[in-house]
Amino acid sequence: MIPHLRFTAATLFAVAALVGCSASRQTPQTSPQPSAVKIHGDSAAIANAKGDKDRYAYTEADVQFLTGMISHHSQAIVMSKMAPTHGASSSIQTLAARIINAQNDEIALMSQWLRDHGKTVPEPSAKGMKMNMGGEEHMMLMPGMLTEEQMKQLDAAKGAEFDKLFLTLMIQHHTGAVSMVKDLFNTYGAGQDETVFKLASDVNVDQTTEIARMQRMLFTLMVEGKPQ
Repeated sequence: MIPHLRFTAATLFAVAALVGCSASRQTPQTSPQPSAVKIHGDSAAIANAKGDKDRYAYTEADVQFLTGMISHHSQAIVMSKMAPTHGASSSIQTLAARIINAQNDEIALMSQWLRDHGKTVPEPSAKGMKMNMGGEEHMMLMPGMLTEEQMKQLDAAKGAEFDKLFLTLMIQHHTGAVSMVKDLFNTYGAGQDETVFKLASDVNVDQTTEIARMQRMLFTLMVEGKPQ
């Protein structure tokens, strides 16, 4: 073989070997994998093989939100159940029935989520959420919830007086629920679980919409003497 041809062949062989080694070291690019999501502040990872309840991260704030909202909803249901027995107008009774149906359904979903995650499901109570402080049990009102005195005032009202007081107090009640959603989403890591996110978002949208509706009804009641 001619010497310069031998050199060319050897050079080509070396280049081919280098290209082959370089290609073998390269790995195909894949989409980035999600980083581990912390649960309860310092444990890791979302399991992906045990169903929805284990597929998404949740925090203690999520648990407290659902626990508190069960009590919050239960008081709204007690308030709404007064409408047929306290001479409420037909429009107030329709609103009350809608609140009862929607919030009973949400209580069932919240309770199921807590059960699925091994958490205590509270007994629905219009008096608030049970808290253990210093070894003693206390009832804590969630934002917007009526005091015992306000509940007595509502129960004592009849007819147009009931309509007016019901709207006023339910606006207060709904506003508190909306603030609970805001606090949840402002808490780092909270509201990431799919079910918690949907429940909180539904509470926010539904009750914000109802606040606007009740404000119009209250205005009409004050001006014309009957809600519409």
